[in-house]
Amino acid sequence: MSGYDDIQTATVIRYPYLWAREAGKGETEGRKDRPVAVGVRLSRPNGDLVVFFPITTKQPEKARFAAEIPAIEKRRAGLDADLRLWVILDEFNSRRPLILP
Repeated sequence: MSGYDDIQTATVIRYPYLWAREAGKGETEGRKDRPVAVGVRLSRPNGDLVVFFPITTKQPEKARFAAEIPAIEKRRAGLDADLRLWVILDEFNSRRPLILP
């Protein structure tokens, strides 16, 4: 089974997030593991769909749909509470876990 089987909605994991700007240049894999918020896990008959939203230390442009993560939530998620962090909500990656026969 894939490594995504135990991931649940609203958890924070490390994941090789592929930014849209990187994908637009032809890249197919994220450059580094980064914290991501698992926004949702949807059960589907042919395999669950898992949606990942990136977390970044770079303050988003005003045009981006993003939310700064409060200190208490950073601590709960095991993130560095001393850093300013944002979850980007207008961009995401998704994965379907493998289904073995």
